[in-house]
Amino acid sequence: MKTIISAALLAIATGSAAFASVQPIPGSITYENSNAMLEKAPAGSTFFHTFAKGDGRDVREVYKVNADKSVTLVNRTVSNAS
Repeated sequence: MKTIISAALLAIATGSAAFASVQPIPGSITYENSNAMLEKAPAGSTFFHTFAKGDGRDVREVYKVNADKSVTLVNRTVSNAS
């Protein structure tokens, strides 16, 4: 019984992690270009991308470089000032 409950909880956690992924917005590197690639960055490294949102707030995104040199958006923060 514990195995069934554990398997169900694992399936829920895995599904919710994929659901909670950060989606690109206008200004994001991967917005309308999900094939963004870097040539010289090492796999596993991260970098920041900062841009102004249309309402005057600043957006700071964190990207991770994948083994194939593509990038994945992993986090976003938006300033409170407007």
